[in-house]
Amino acid sequence: MPDRGGGPSGPRMRVGRPSRRARTLLMTLGVLAVLGMLFIMFAGFWTDWLWFRSVKYSTVFTTTLWTKIGLFAVFGLLMAGAVGLNIWLAHRLRPPLSAMSMEQQSLDRYRMSIAPYKKWLLLGISVLVGLIAGASAAGQWKTWLMYVNGVPFGTKDPQFRMDVSFYTFDLPWYRFLLGFGFAAVVLSVIAATVVHYLYGGLRVTSPGARATAAATGHLSVLLGLFVTLKAVAYWLDRYGLAVKSSDFKASDNWTGLRYVDANAYLPAKTILVAIAAICAVLFFATLWRRTWQLPVIGFGLMVLSAILIGGLYPAIVQKFQVQPNEQAKESPYVQKNIKATRDAYGIAGAEVKDYPGVPQTEDRTKLRSAADTTASLRLLDPNIVSPAFQQLQQVKGYYAFPSTLAVDRYSGQDTVIGLRELNIGGIPKNNWINDHFKYTHGYGVVAAKGTTVKDGAPDFTQSDLPSKGMFGTNFEQRIYYGEQTKQYSIVGGPQKELDYSDDKGEKETSYQGDSGVNLANPVNRAAYALTFSEPQILYSGAIGEGSRILYNRTPKQRVEAVAPWLTIDGAPYPAVIDGRIKWIVDAYTTTNGYPYASRTTLGQSTADSLTNSQRAVVAQENQVNYIRNSVKATVDAYDGSVDLYQWDTQDPVLKTWMKAFPGTVKPKGEIAKPLMDHLRYPQDLFKVQRELLTRYHVTDPQTFLSGSEAWAVPDDPTTKAGTAVPPYYLSMKMPDQKEKDQVFSLTTTFTPNERPNLSAFMAVNADPGTPDYGKIRILKMPTSKPPEGPGQVQSKFQSEPKIAESIRLLRGGDSEIEYGNLLAVPLDGGMLYVEPVYVRSSGLKYPLLRKVLVTYGNQTAFEDTLEKALNVVFGAEAPTTPVPPAQPPGEGTVTPPTNQDPTVKAALSDAQKAIEEAEKARQAGDWAAFGKAQDDIKAALKRAIEAEAKATPPPSGG
Repeated sequence: MPDRGGGPSGPRMRVGRPSRRARTLLMTLGVLAVLGMLFIMFAGFWTDWLWFRSVKYSTVFTTTLWTKIGLFAVFGLLMAGAVGLNIWLAHRLRPPLSAMSMEQQSLDRYRMSIAPYKKWLLLGISVLVGLIAGASAAGQWKTWLMYVNGVPFGTKDPQFRMDVSFYTFDLPWYRFLLGFGFAAVVLSVIAATVVHYLYGGLRVTSPGARATAAATGHLSVLLGLFVTLKAVAYWLDRYGLAVKSSDFKASDNWTGLRYVDANAYLPAKTILVAIAAICAVLFFATLWRRTWQLPVIGFGLMVLSAILIGGLYPAIVQKFQVQPNEQAKESPYVQKNIKATRDAYGIAGAEVKDYPGVPQTEDRTKLRSAADTTASLRLLDPNIVSPAFQQLQQVKGYYAFPSTLAVDRYSGQDTVIGLRELNIGGIPKNNWINDHFKYTHGYGVVAAKGTTVKDGAPDFTQSDLPSKGMFGTNFEQRIYYGEQTKQYSIVGGPQKELDYSDDKGEKETSYQGDSGVNLANPVNRAAYALTFSEPQILYSGAIGEGSRILYNRTPKQRVEAVAPWLTIDGAPYPAVIDGRIKWIVDAYTTTNGYPYASRTTLGQSTADSLTNSQRAVVAQENQVNYIRNSVKATVDAYDGSVDLYQWDTQDPVLKTWMKAFPGTVKPKGEIAKPLMDHLRYPQDLFKVQRELLTRYHVTDPQTFLSGSEAWAVPDDPTTKAGTAVPPYYLSMKMPDQKEKDQVFSLTTTFTPNERPNLSAFMAVNADPGTPDYGKIRILKMPTSKPPEGPGQVQSKFQSEPKIAESIRLLRGGDSEIEYGNLLAVPLDGGMLYVEPVYVRSSGLKYPLLRKVLVTYGNQTAFEDTLEKALNVVFGAEAPTTPVPPAQPPGEGTVTPPTNQDPTVKAALSDAQKAIEEAEKARQAGDWAAFGKAQDDIKAALKRAIEAEAKATPPPSGG
């Protein structure tokens, strides 16, 4: 009887087989899984495209993308083709099967096991190496764009007479091609060797020849290509000497040729080129000779030559020619390095002048008057008063000011300014709706005079919520983009936002800008749900028609994204311009390939006592040897729009990037005057330049080599961190400066190496509205009797018995003393130091300015106000202009006396009109007009005094 219970063909075989419905379900799940994975990969690409399109810089995205795709495809195919071709060729050249040795019998098992999969193995290996090579090549998109768009510098290096663009734009690409060629040949040699060995073309233990003629010829050609590339590498190494770094006592980051490079390494590289070329010919000759004897001898000769000629000979030259007479031998090359470094960092025009360091006049009244006109001594330290802004103007816990405020100019005076940004940590109740829908923006600008205080607190010129004061109220005060705004927000949809709160309660708003990406599209919502790992974005009812997602909200993030070829300054700052709050961002073009220019590390050069996570430079460890402040960028605080403006119109690096990304950078001529009035010389560039000028202020190679004139950036004496003193912005007038009035400047001091005295004072004109913008002036102190340095002055302040006792009394109880910026100002041959002293009492959460320290020459004062301290130091009071009697009280009038000089009369009449205009502006709350009227009053009274002096006859002598 047949087995009906199920045999090989019975129903029992069908029990474990899935049904058609199950198979369909499994196939559907598989397809959905694949689609899901593809969508996850697509989401990142899609959201990036949407963001670039929203900021109107889609060409940056597409140009970068297509460049990467092109490089990936070309070099991926080249690598895959090279390796695949050599695997195929090695298999094609395999010897016929013959009596097999034990070695071949062992390999036969592997040959048989891979025989069914040979084509797939060939394809798989080729694709794998192609993908790796393509990904590596795609990372060179900047190198490629600089190579194809490179603009000449118009300057040639002193050794090879090649344009600098060859080293900055061409040489990096040639080196990439060379490295790619080496990788392709080495991988091909490895792959071909494995295949030849597997199929008997190469033998290790078998009797007879170790390699077949075909294998010998194949591998010899590949090795010949390798040695040919080595010859090319030796040739490029000759040019690489102009940009190579080396340890040299003249400079920590020396770049360029020295005596041993020019007279030993350079000829050695040329000789090695010839030897490598001959060796390559010997390898290619094995196609006819079928022996490796001569190529191996040639290769050994090349290796030996590289050791003797390329290593031993330069060491002998250094030991026996250079070291006995180093200064004479190295001086010509040091001179080249000095010139290239000064050109590359924009310090060639630095003006160094001797400065006596001691007062030149004994007229104390004249000195006292000069102290008021030489500089606007800023008492409000933007690095200390942030807590005062926070406590007095925060208003709500969900607002915050940056830890370091900005210094700008308004109405002709230095002003400390900060934005009341959103503080996500201060929201009363954190949840997804509050964090991303309701609390979306900060509100208002707060500004204070830099030179005065009110009862120790900032003297605000713009304050309150909504903000009002010198800027008026008719400007967009909402801050959707700021330094502290790092989370995404969804605005403009059904969910209303909190605008601000006042005595009448909360006020709501809905975003009206066109910034961000529209979330009405379900595909967009799904993509952002994946990007931000927040599934609620996909289905939340708070998102609907008009909803837009805002992200990448800090000024640095936005500028970096739309211009990835730029390096961003660590201190963006806000300004009120044409009814909008704009973030101004300084950006730099850099390169590491300027011949002979010494390198510097950005992170080290720009670090100081104020550096923190908020003020960090991008690419901290990047080494550069050329830098330009080539771009000024703005980011609108409301709609996030980014504008890039060409600033350095001569910079070849920026011109190259403008060719690569046409239309992204606007011409300098499009910078409107209201914006120009708030541009300034950037801090990070200044810090890089001052670091270089500690050595490169010297132009004589002998002095440079001796190091006797080397300086150092002093440590900040007001802190205990042991970090460099930051540069300070203030309006001042350098000796012999062409401008009649004070100029907004950036200043710093230098000390000698390992000594506390003052060796130099440096200032750069930071006001673009003046002809000398960017002019670096250095006052060099005498080495015999140098004045006191910042550290010594700080010690002097603290060691004076009376001052020490006063400070002890200020510290009474639990109060803390905080020292403000120690400002140094050159005055009549000497140095005037001014330092505000703040007191933070135990019951107060912010510091108040209580004292001012001043020293000049041998005189030191510690008084309640700057005016009193200056009076004590100089032993004289500042000249005062008699104020005419007010009629009626509370209103300023100027009544010219009868029989007065017409010029004086006219000036006093102008002063009267200006006083009336000032009063009208004050009552109207128009603080810009009020500031202008104050300037007009001062100018008119000054004219009156000068005219009166001319009209008054000199006293008769007795």
